[in-house]
Amino acid sequence: MPTPTPSRASIHPFLGLAGWVLLCFAAAAIGGLASANAPEFYKQLIRPTWAPPAWLFGPVWSLLYAMMAVSAWLVWTQGGWAKAKFALSLFVVQLAANVLWSWLFFAGHLGAVAFAEIVLLWLLIAGNAIVFWRIHRFAATLLLPYLLWVSFAAVLNFALWQGNPSLL
Repeated sequence: MPTPTPSRASIHPFLGLAGWVLLCFAAAAIGGLASANAPEFYKQLIRPTWAPPAWLFGPVWSLLYAMMAVSAWLVWTQGGWAKAKFALSLFVVQLAANVLWSWLFFAGHLGAVAFAEIVLLWLLIAGNAIVFWRIHRFAATLLLPYLLWVSFAAVLNFALWQGNPSLL
């Protein structure tokens, strides 16, 4: 007989938060593997004048991953997977898409494919925020800086791809 999956009610809320933090930062680490040489690669690129310095990306992404974890946790506290299966599944899908972008852009040097994928990522985040809004408004609000940063990243991805056809 299979072991039943623990319900949200049987898990301490802070253990749940730890789980979401672990998931988000595991995704960050997997993406980070693809980005190991990102500072050197970024320096090689012809960048627009408005492109941020390479050192800024780490702190921004760390803050965004923390906010994403809290956002998912807040939705999870409203009834766990049983009551928010679609919303939380969409969150996991967008998180996977987030990781994929790093591999496409930094490891694969596939500027066009990375741009198409970041547009998809943007749509997934926007959809996730809408779905979260129906469950927990503050959780949705926590996704807005992420959506804004990915909007900026999409424009930067496009500019880098167009400005560096031999590298991307």
